[in-house]
Amino acid sequence: MMEIVTKYFPDLTGQQLDQFGRLGSLYEEWNVKINVISRKDIEQLYERHVLHSLAIAKIIRFKPGTTVLDVGTGGGFPGIPLAILFPETSFMLIDSIGKKIKVVNEVASALGLSNVNGQHIRVEEVKQKFDFVISRAVTAFPRFVSMVRTKISDQSSNDLPNGILYLKGGDFNEEIEPFGKQIKVYELSSFFQEEFFETKKLIHMTLKNK
Repeated sequence: MMEIVTKYFPDLTGQQLDQFGRLGSLYEEWNVKINVISRKDIEQLYERHVLHSLAIAKIIRFKPGTTVLDVGTGGGFPGIPLAILFPETSFMLIDSIGKKIKVVNEVASALGLSNVNGQHIRVEEVKQKFDFVISRAVTAFPRFVSMVRTKISDQSSNDLPNGILYLKGGDFNEEIEPFGKQIKVYELSSFFQEEFFETKKLIHMTLKNK
């Protein structure tokens, strides 16, 4: 199961290998107490959740000091796998459901992820600004943009301009059409060979032209 991660990310440190390796048992254990991942998906955790989250790392390597807000994180995706991969990046993971954030913080604590801050709040309550807002399709894209656009900092320091990184499947051309050149869409099938990724995409939207 874990091999699917090392297949695409072969340069992990010993600590990262250990942390990724422990994710499976941690989520299985917590899922029995608090159902944050469907029973069907827990068996495919590394492909459908961990690797899917890490697709973001195929288009950007966050520089040390980068700040990231994960909106509607659920049990910690995409935030926790990215926090393992980028230990010098600060991740704030938020969800409106408290028990999901309990799982996020317990998993982060068990793995020693000091760069993860799980908060049981709505995005409207977040006061600070971040370099990137990330999410896995929590709502229709235009609505998501309107929810988070004020949370993004104008000061970019990464190779990719600050903005939204949104993992989504299916056909959403109509949803992104109004944003024109602010949007770039990446096909995840160009990064990963597994059938699961055939219809999956990653949207990068910069707010430069707002």
